[in-house]
Amino acid sequence: MPLPRLLIAVNNPAFFLSHRLPIALAALQAGYEVHVATMDGPSAARIRDHGLYHHVIPMTRSGANPLGELRTVWSLWRLFRRLRPDLVHAVTIKPVLYGGMAARLARVPAFVAAISGLGYIFSGPPSRFDFLRSVACFMYRLALRHPNSRVIFQNDNDREMLARARAIVPEQVLMIRGSGVDLDAFRAVPEPEGPPVAIMAARLLADKGVREFVQAARLSAGHASGLRWELVGSPDPGNPATVTDAELQQWDSEGIVRCMGQRSDIAALYAAAHIVVLPSYREGLPKSLVEAAACGRAVVTTDVPGCRDAIEPGVTGLLVPVRDAAALATAVQSLAADAGLRQRYGAAGRKLAEREFDIRHVVQAHLDAYDALLRRRTQPKPPMH
Repeated sequence: MPLPRLLIAVNNPAFFLSHRLPIALAALQAGYEVHVATMDGPSAARIRDHGLYHHVIPMTRSGANPLGELRTVWSLWRLFRRLRPDLVHAVTIKPVLYGGMAARLARVPAFVAAISGLGYIFSGPPSRFDFLRSVACFMYRLALRHPNSRVIFQNDNDREMLARARAIVPEQVLMIRGSGVDLDAFRAVPEPEGPPVAIMAARLLADKGVREFVQAARLSAGHASGLRWELVGSPDPGNPATVTDAELQQWDSEGIVRCMGQRSDIAALYAAAHIVVLPSYREGLPKSLVEAAACGRAVVTTDVPGCRDAIEPGVTGLLVPVRDAAALATAVQSLAADAGLRQRYGAAGRKLAEREFDIRHVVQAHLDAYDALLRRRTQPKPPMH
């Protein structure tokens, strides 16, 4: 009997490696033939190094060229028709939308959509008539109405929004809080000696709250605790929301924020810090905060979907209003001045990570969903309304 064939479709090969590789490797170990479809990039070779098949799909970062978007849908459809996967797992917005439509057209037997955020179109309150949001809702309805499917959400807000858009039905919904964290790799260690360090590790985009982080650092200059601010990450030239190299150089020259560039040793950086900060405008469920919890570090983040779902306010960290650098500075300063409170939050964060974010639980939940959908293939499927 041939192995069940799983195809994971993701926009960026580096994102696959950082967020979905453990699921793919567990599926491989469980007896699946695992294929991965992404844009091309330097990380694609590393996917193959793990014993996974890799397929390049043409995909642009923006949606400015309608012909380019149609080419992506056609390429996915053609791949599905040639490969005949038993199950497609689509991750991130374009693979979910275009992969969902292509999977229905190609009659893929089972489909999983992972909603790790709905994108900037849904980040603000809806206007009286929002054309782009209406189009997006229509596309989600087309993509997510596969008759044998699960839609994985990381937070309740995204689930409620797509339910109101009539893009999903309750029996499709599966709640899994984030991508998980390896609790052995991200260990809780005692805080280091010395002045407190507030660290932010993220893509350096405006909507991650990078500029609010820098402004909060400016407002905190000279704080009695000796508070220091560190920024980890690099600009993303393909994204219109990126900060510029000139801004980074200016911040570094000011000496207010230590700009550390792109780093892969996040566990070590969190171990050397005291407070983890993420002032993002909206998230699915941010990996940086999950890793902060596992490392036993107090968190300051914004009261927005995804960020507030990654912490227990007043237990593992503090919530502040979005786009409010003054409130961010005040919250970070309060933790910098109170080591006992920081450490209580950090200990509670570790317990939260053990209870909710353990990568083993996240992986098993995905394998269980795959198994349930593949078993349903041979059963009559009720029509979706």
